[in-house]
Amino acid sequence: MKQYKFILSGGGTGGHIYPAIAIANELKVRFPNAKFLFVGAKDKMEMQKVPQAGYEIKGLWIAGLQRQINLKNAMFPFKLINSLWKSRKIIKDFKPDAVIGTGGFASGPLLQMANTMGIPTVIQEQNSYPGITNKLLSKKASAICVAYENLERFFPAEKMVLTGNPVRQDLIDIESKRNDAIAYFNLDANKKTLLVLGGSLGARRVNQLIEKEMENILSQNVQIIWQCGKLYFEYYKKYNSPQVQVVSFIEKMDFVYAAADVIISRAGASSVSELCIVGKPVVFIPSPNVAEDHQTKNAKAIVDKDGAILLKESDLDTQFATVFQSLINDSTKQQQLRTNIKQLALPQATKQIVDEIVKLIK
Repeated sequence: MKQYKFILSGGGTGGHIYPAIAIANELKVRFPNAKFLFVGAKDKMEMQKVPQAGYEIKGLWIAGLQRQINLKNAMFPFKLINSLWKSRKIIKDFKPDAVIGTGGFASGPLLQMANTMGIPTVIQEQNSYPGITNKLLSKKASAICVAYENLERFFPAEKMVLTGNPVRQDLIDIESKRNDAIAYFNLDANKKTLLVLGGSLGARRVNQLIEKEMENILSQNVQIIWQCGKLYFEYYKKYNSPQVQVVSFIEKMDFVYAAADVIISRAGASSVSELCIVGKPVVFIPSPNVAEDHQTKNAKAIVDKDGAILLKESDLDTQFATVFQSLINDSTKQQQLRTNIKQLALPQATKQIVDEIVKLIK
């Protein structure tokens, strides 16, 4: 039996890393004797997260262009040339059957080199509005797996496959876990639970909002699980109480989703895909500090189909209290959001992406 080899690259944020790991795990199920190598950016979180998931990783000396003119931008051409050269060496030594990129700085030079060396490449685009790197790479990619419709204006239509984003498989049936989840988090079953998600590092503006609105939220017979992120935990942990659980990171995402009645979340691509599968009422507060305003576009794709509520950071002070109060007290509206967001879920994404990879190597 042939031993297949795969290089995967994705990083910078959990939204790029976890899809790459999910694809590798599914490839391993199909090809138990396959060899895997990840390529990331030297100082980014993938250098820890990938080895924790059991895979080897090599780092490239690469970073993105800064928006302001500064010294880091002057270094960019050198970093790019260095990364292209190192990518070529990695590919030559490892001899992969396919190279898969899920976004992030390192996947650019790696996939570019694989394309010029004639190795099949697969792009997994998580967002509803692709970044510049994937737009450039798409011209030579073998297949492009997308999570949103109507991306023909960015990518060659004949290479695109609508698969959705890889998500944790333990989210597929969370309703059956609700009672266990309420017990696990020591929640009051007679109260509604608000889950606040700010991403792995945290979201400063979302945290400020919860701090400001806390009394108002608790007064509606609501308890809070507040994931404030590791950058902010030391400051916000003082709010821990029987009604408020402040955590930097959540290990059991399936349980926390099962326990939640309403969710406030950023709108990173992976979070949006997970929340479609989870099927709970969501208020999206997109980060305005993301390239190409990706998060607002991701959220709007759901909101335009009446699957969630969107609040811009600039409107939080004037609109949040009213929006939250009307949602938490309106069971009809909650049910409508649950039904609509669930219809947008693509739970078989990882399997379908791997199907596309298998077509290329067989």
